Amino acid sequence: MSNRKLKMGMIGGGPGSFIGAVHRISAAMDGIIELAAGAFSSSPEKSAETGKELFLPSDRVYGSYDEMFEKELLLPESERIDFVAIVTPNHVHFDPTKKALENGFHVVLDKPMTFSYQEAKELSKIIEQTGLMFCLTHTYTGYPMIKEAKQLISSGVLGKVRKVYVEYPQGWLWNKLENTDYKQAIWRTDPTKSGIANCMGDIGTHAFNLAEYVSGLKLTKLCADLNCIVEGRTLDDDGAVLLKFEDGASGVLMATQIATGAENNIKIRVFGEKAGLEWEQENANTLIVRHPEAPDQIYRAGGNVPYLSSAAMENVRTPGGHPEGYLEAFANLYRNFARCLYARKNGETPKKEWEDFPGAEDGLRGMAFVEHVVKSSNSNEKWTKFEL
Repeated sequence: MSNRKLKMGMIGGGPGSFIGAVHRISAAMDGIIELAAGAFSSSPEKSAETGKELFLPSDRVYGSYDEMFEKELLLPESERIDFVAIVTPNHVHFDPTKKALENGFHVVLDKPMTFSYQEAKELSKIIEQTGLMFCLTHTYTGYPMIKEAKQLISSGVLGKVRKVYVEYPQGWLWNKLENTDYKQAIWRTDPTKSGIANCMGDIGTHAFNLAEYVSGLKLTKLCADLNCIVEGRTLDDDGAVLLKFEDGASGVLMATQIATGAENNIKIRVFGEKAGLEWEQENANTLIVRHPEAPDQIYRAGGNVPYLSSAAMENVRTPGGHPEGYLEAFANLYRNFARCLYARKNGETPKKEWEDFPGAEDGLRGMAFVEHVVKSSNSNEKWTKFEL
């Protein structure tokens, strides 16, 4: 195996960025990735400021991502970055990802994949053509008990899936926060930066991805209702979607950012012919399996738990009773990506558990979901066929 850490370059994540810090912490958690370079802002001055705060050498802090790609390629392979983490707003996802891939750099991209579905289709082709590795950070698939839930369903514990409920209530946009100087609210509610949807693009895509990932079923059609609850807001801040999956299952997806007082408790429930299960982020170490003629089973995450599947155990970090949360789930995506990249560099075959991280297909389906939801919400016919 390679005897050095993987070197990461970052695009975005400058002053005022929440998600940039999350990516940096998560990437560094296992000691196999180091931040080596960055173009942290469209402002060269702000990029330099961030680089200084992160103790990077000044010659590895760039004023633009174009400059970073150009100058990193001049370095010996042992010194240049191995991959790029892109943590910019939605409208600055496509171009840096495209250029990173075309310059030979693997990519970790914050979700959603792109500004528009058309961009996602083009980017998917580029990923396929280059053959490079691509990870999309749908965080919640990194939780051990979400992987256990997926494994239980795929092994038939629930029987044929009948119903999928997924909800994502947030309350942070309960008022016109975008009228303040709060950067996260300003760009998310701006259609020139966020795209055709705010709530459904920001958190609805997470809920959709979780529903397909856990159930193992693909969406076939949907019926959506989107709302702009806060007066004067241009993009949706609330919505609900009826779902129809392959094999006859149906479901409901709720995503809202105006659930006043709510924090961030994404939750999924799946019901089959034999049993049901549920998981929520506020109690992330617990997975409940419900049986009609027996007591509930409570599965708990932990490195010393003998009954968990290998899919869960590969993503457990601590012994039972030690809570693992959002940052650890995020780090699991980075670790699996890094393990696969190490295997690739060394001509080895990665374990199948390591290959379990979101990729280009997840990104494309997520952007198709946003487009179909908006189309359905604007239509009088309502039911919209889901297709790529």
